[in-house]
Amino acid sequence: MRTAVIVFLTFAIAYFLSALLRAITATLSPTLSAEMALSASDLGLLAGGYFLGFALTQVPLGNWLDRHGPRRVILWFLALAVLGCGAFALATSFFGLLAARVLTGMGVSACLMAPLTGYRRWLSPAAQMRANAWMLMTGSLGMVAATLPVQWLMPLTGWRGLFWGLAALLLLAMVIIALVVPPWRQREKGHEAHSKDEAIGYGVIWRHPYFRQMLPIGIVNYGGMIAMQTLWAGPWMVNVAGYTPQQAAGGLFAINLSMLCAFWLWGMVNPRLMRNGWLPERLIAWGLPLSFVVLGAIVALGSGAGWPLWALYCVSCTVLSLSQPAVALALPVAAAGRALSAYNLAIFAGVFVLQWAIGLLIDALAMLGGSAFDHYRGAVAIFGACGVWAYAVFLRAHLRQTVARPS
Repeated sequence: MRTAVIVFLTFAIAYFLSALLRAITATLSPTLSAEMALSASDLGLLAGGYFLGFALTQVPLGNWLDRHGPRRVILWFLALAVLGCGAFALATSFFGLLAARVLTGMGVSACLMAPLTGYRRWLSPAAQMRANAWMLMTGSLGMVAATLPVQWLMPLTGWRGLFWGLAALLLLAMVIIALVVPPWRQREKGHEAHSKDEAIGYGVIWRHPYFRQMLPIGIVNYGGMIAMQTLWAGPWMVNVAGYTPQQAAGGLFAINLSMLCAFWLWGMVNPRLMRNGWLPERLIAWGLPLSFVVLGAIVALGSGAGWPLWALYCVSCTVLSLSQPAVALALPVAAAGRALSAYNLAIFAGVFVLQWAIGLLIDALAMLGGSAFDHYRGAVAIFGACGVWAYAVFLRAHLRQTVARPS
């Protein structure tokens, strides 16, 4: 038990930094927009570059995790993240920032998948659900650190100095992981079973009924929530709700703190819910509609929708986090890395597309006239309609599976 806690905390350090790097764009958006003369679509592409890098690595990442184990793979990838942070600190143009952002996304793309792959083999199903929720809680803590603490450090270090500091912290995380995380015992479940599961390719995973059931909400709803949390909630608060950059950073701090509490609570209740028959897909079917109600209120209230409603929206979407370990549990244990990385690819491809698409929508609506208030409301309303459609596709598949499942 003590060893499991130490390994969890070691992985949590890396994931904390990964989440901080993910969310820092929202806090730095006013500074970067002013210094680099970025449009809304530029800002969306820059923030989405992290997720593009994330998505590019997921297919090979899954194979490498199953073959080489979490420790070796995460160390290789974190070295890229160090280079990405250094490149971002040195960048002098938008394209330099974008290339560094993509490299950073590639580098931190193993920070959640590596521990989840390990937990699939090391922990029971209920413990996996708890560990997943608490890893995401750690990520929320990183996003909290990307808000007011970053805003406070900016006058002291500047944004370039912040990225040099993050590169140093990633190096420190690499040292701790190398010393603490156990090696991968590739054949510990038996040579014959391992060889059979190793033959499972991505085609089998993508065609798996459970995987396909979870795919629409992973791409649109989960990806969209991350897109809002890590970028567009900040500009909404500044351009629609009338917040100052400092107030927006405080709002993002509160949003991410709310997410942290929600993931802590999921970790506490998940084992009991599973014992009582509340499987992830059932919880998602009942819980996700609340997010549509909140998003509708945000669009309707416009300038009256500040950080509390955005926090409620993000918290109402945390039920989607149950889908990640559930997908891993639906596939054989030796294919956990591939199952997780395939689903993660879908999620983060969704984040990249939606972050950029929302920026493009805002710019496109601006060409039709009206105020920034109307442009943001229109873009969020279109995103909400896409989310309802994705949920309907998921619900149809879920109800079919429920009817077909023997009682």
